Amino acid sequence: MKNLFITNGINLSKEQFEKFEIYYDLLTFYNKKFNITAITEKEEVFNKHFVDSCLGEKLITGKTFIDVGAGGGFPSIPLLILRENLQGTLLEATGKKCEFLNVVLKELKLENGRVINSRAEEKAKDKEFRERFDHCTARAVARLNTLCEYCMPFVKVGGTFVSYKGDAEEEINEANSAIKILGGKIKTVLNYSLLDAKRTLIEIEKIKNTDLKYPRGNGKERKNPL
Repeated sequence: MKNLFITNGINLSKEQFEKFEIYYDLLTFYNKKFNITAITEKEEVFNKHFVDSCLGEKLITGKTFIDVGAGGGFPSIPLLILRENLQGTLLEATGKKCEFLNVVLKELKLENGRVINSRAEEKAKDKEFRERFDHCTARAVARLNTLCEYCMPFVKVGGTFVSYKGDAEEEINEANSAIKILGGKIKTVLNYSLLDAKRTLIEIEKIKNTDLKYPRGNGKERKNPL
């Protein structure tokens, strides 16, 4: 399995690779109870979840990040494994998934991570969280125009929102208005493929403060995207 990382330019220490092995074992064990992921075959998990998460690490240049809709810990757990100097906040609304994430952090001895059981539209209004992070990450949460409203309020001016997507050309085009309204601009779009599946990393730079009325809450982000 280590070759999957090497092939994609990701160099792991023995200890880091062992953590990914333990992570896989925990994921498959808890998945039976908590229904965390539909992907369980080992090579697929390593490729589609672990390697994919690691490929965004090159865009994480600051010291703090918040992962919105952390779910099974992608990309947050792989990023914390790769970078001991990172401080990661894993924001997840589902209690059982939070329980799983806390187990993973404990078993992998990732003291640089913390789990918050809450919704993005609530925490984004909290002074402790609003515009406090160098980066925000999100993977497989919502369409980009909706996702920007959830995520951009967490990012400091000068920081970035890094969105992990599939083939995202259409989503990028429809999100241009939301990105501008929320104080951002697209900095980088990286296209790649994993197991013949198209993947995209979208890096959105925060160039001005987000208006305090965002996120709007009450599901408006999804029902009526900016």
